[in-house]
Amino acid sequence: MTALVLITVTDESSIATPSFPAARYRQLAELRFRIRQYLQFSEQVARAHGIEPQQHQLMLTIKGLPVNATPTVSALANRLCLRHHSTVELINRLVERGAAVRKPSTQDRRQVLVELTPLGEELLEKLNSDHDKELQTYAPELLEQLTAILIRSTTESDSGSPPPSEERAAQAASASDSISAAPEKHESASVG
Repeated sequence: MTALVLITVTDESSIATPSFPAARYRQLAELRFRIRQYLQFSEQVARAHGIEPQQHQLMLTIKGLPVNATPTVSALANRLCLRHHSTVELINRLVERGAAVRKPSTQDRRQVLVELTPLGEELLEKLNSDHDKELQTYAPELLEQLTAILIRSTTESDSGSPPPSEERAAQAASASDSISAAPEKHESASVG
């Protein structure tokens, strides 16, 4: 039996450069790693306070809804990116532990609103205090990674090709300087 071997010779100049160079994958992977580190911390802190991470997210969502939003099950499900019935289960668990209550809407009796109780407010305050401290540690690294990715994306889309390495280094240094100063410019915010 004879095997047929096909060998092709290509001119190196005709090989297309990948749209995502290895450095870009490293940047994205590093950003994902930094986000995951913070989320893992958040999950551990929630459990240490005797609450499941999704219940903490629900409490944060209730408290942090946009000003014009109404805390209905549908609105909360939308903000949590969960299905309606999953959100109802989370609400049930918070109600059982005394951290939330359901109330009929005064504007539309068909709507049921979800509110935190004083116990829920107190628990959320403790959780957010821990999260705020940790965010002060992770925020500069997250911002640095995100800025590096955004600078590269912006400069590539403007010119169609990556900027020279000296220009990228100057942009990253400038962004890093503004990031380092950012926590000092803002009062601490509760983020979970």
